[in-house]
Order: sequence, then C-alpha cells, then structure tokens
Amino acid sequence: MSETAFFDPRERLHFSFRSTPFRKSVVFLLGSIFKLVMKLDVQGVENLPTDGAVVLAANHVTNFDVIPMQLSIPRPIFFMGKASLFKIPIFEAAIRDLGAFPVYRGEKDEWALRHAARVLENRQVLGMFPEGTRSKGKGLGVAKTGSARLALDANCPIVPMAVVGTDNFFKRFPRRNPVIIKILPPILPKPGETPLALMDRVMFALASELPDTMRGVYAEVPKGFG
Repeated sequence: MSETAFFDPRERLHFSFRSTPFRKSVVFLLGSIFKLVMKLDVQGVENLPTDGAVVLAANHVTNFDVIPMQLSIPRPIFFMGKASLFKIPIFEAAIRDLGAFPVYRGEKDEWALRHAARVLENRQVLGMFPEGTRSKGKGLGVAKTGSARLALDANCPIVPMAVVGTDNFFKRFPRRNPVIIKILPPILPKPGETPLALMDRVMFALASELPDTMRGVYAEVPKGFG
C-alpha cells in the first residue's frame, strides 16, 4: 500500500506555533468578559518555566477550564480539541489560530500525537487533560499516559495545574464566582522512568492540591509510593 493512502487531511491545514495578534485580542476580550463572572486567584505562577517546552497537565471539570487556565499564565497554551469542533469552517479557522488542534477521542489519533509533539518541538506550552474527559463532579479519573509519553519523548517537564471552581460559573451571577488556579512545581522525567510511573507522580501531586471531593482515584497515595 502506498504512503499516500495514509495521508491525513489535517496536514493541509495551517497551525500557528506562536501567539498571533488574533489570539492576543481574543484572550484580552475573554479576560474582560470573565472578570464579570469570575474572581480569579492564581497561585504558583512562578513555577511555570518562562520559556522552553512544557506539558501543562490539569484536571478537567468543565468546558470553561481552558479560559481561566490561559488567563492565569503569560505564555500561550496549545490545546487538543475534539474533532467535532472543527467542522464549522469559520469557527475552526478561528480556534486553530487560538492554538487548538483537532483530536479524535476514543481512539489512538497518531496525527494529534504528532502535532502535540510539534508543539513541544517549537518550545511551546502543551495543555493536556490527562483524564481525557471531564470529571463532571466525580473526582479525578484514571489518567491516560499520553501526557507522560510526550514529555518523555521531548525530555521536558510536566507542570501540574489544579483547577477549582469552574463548575460554578454563572450560578452565582451577579456575584462573581471564585476560581482558584494552582500551578505546581515542574515534574521532570527520571532516567528510565515509565510513562505510567511519571503520570502517577503527576496525578498524585495534582490531587494533593485539590479539595478532598475532587481527588477521586488519586485520593490516597499508596504506601511506599515515590
């Protein structure tokens, strides 16, 4: 079978690996709008490296998580987005310019993994939700190892980010809803470490900064772990 049979049409699309003027304008606009409904408390921003490749691993509560995450740090975050969001031509062009790229969830999407690796090759911040889906109030679920594999391949740190409060957006209006973002110290891969071991370190560190009700399967650290 020829190589052309494996061509992915997403290769024809343009993806920026920098913060574009359009992106800066949208982030500014979102910041202005969300100040009306959100009281953002950012902790530990000094833990985010100021340059170089970084995997930013966060818990996933709602579809709004990406907004306070981006408003919390000075560097642009590049995210995977479910492929269905990219089916509306004008909208998909806009979110591509905002740093999003499509992934087919529920299957091993080789193109999305290659593009994520390109984000890191370009020394950018790759935003990942290791659980793969929203927790919907049930606490942390078992993390997939993709974030760890990407960090190991790129030999870059993973920075855990705890997100608390986004599930209450608009419920308290006109009062602003408190949202807490905690950026934890970078976790570096150890020589010979497996993706699963690295991911467990990240998730237990992340869980330790979440309320008890949000820790899920990572609520108790196994005896002798670490």
